[in-house]
Amino acid sequence: MSKEIENKNSYKVLENSKIGEVQIADEVIAIIAGLAATEVEGVNSMAGNVTNELVGKLGMKNLSKGVKVLVDSKAVSVDIALNMEYGYSIPKTSSQVQERVKQAIENMTGLPVDEVNIRIAGVKLEGQK
Repeated sequence: MSKEIENKNSYKVLENSKIGEVQIADEVIAIIAGLAATEVEGVNSMAGNVTNELVGKLGMKNLSKGVKVLVDSKAVSVDIALNMEYGYSIPKTSSQVQERVKQAIENMTGLPVDEVNIRIAGVKLEGQK
């Protein structure tokens, strides 16, 4: 299975068959990473920029909020911004997020993950909205 960059936002995964080709957009990889990260206990939500926060308040769900993906010809690099819940170990939870995101991307896309960088943007206290 060989991988080749099709354009900046979409990557072609070529297989040795005559059936066709599969292209994976950056947005898809970002959504996979965001969903995997929020499944870890201790993660409250993804953190985004001001635009993403306004879109969220309008009721539109942006599943890739707080995720930046860089795919080159060798591997995927992911940067994730998280809001944690108070009382959870940041190093332990971050390690679990890194492993969960890496496994999810590799299992669903077949692309190798080189690094998963975590940035803790905030901590949600009990009773906080």
